[in-house]
Amino acid sequence: MNFGVIPQSFSPALLSVLRIVAGLAFLEHGTGKLLNFPVLPGIHDMMPAALLYFTGTMELVGGLLITLGLFTRPAAFVLSGFIL
Repeated sequence: MNFGVIPQSFSPALLSVLRIVAGLAFLEHGTGKLLNFPVLPGIHDMMPAALLYFTGTMELVGGLLITLGLFTRPAAFVLSGFIL
């Protein structure tokens, strides 16, 4: 039974695209917290500095791991509650 318009042969490529986009979203939040690029308005007022640096580092490293496909499941598990 065919439920979708997208052929099943595209599944591995689409899962890779989803993994890369999710990893880049974590990278964006990590660089926004650590390097202030892109600017996240009000983030430095909302969080204490120690927590900001800890979560920014975790999101930066975890996002890089997810984007590259290294230790994807453990990194995603650790980062599952980090995006603000």
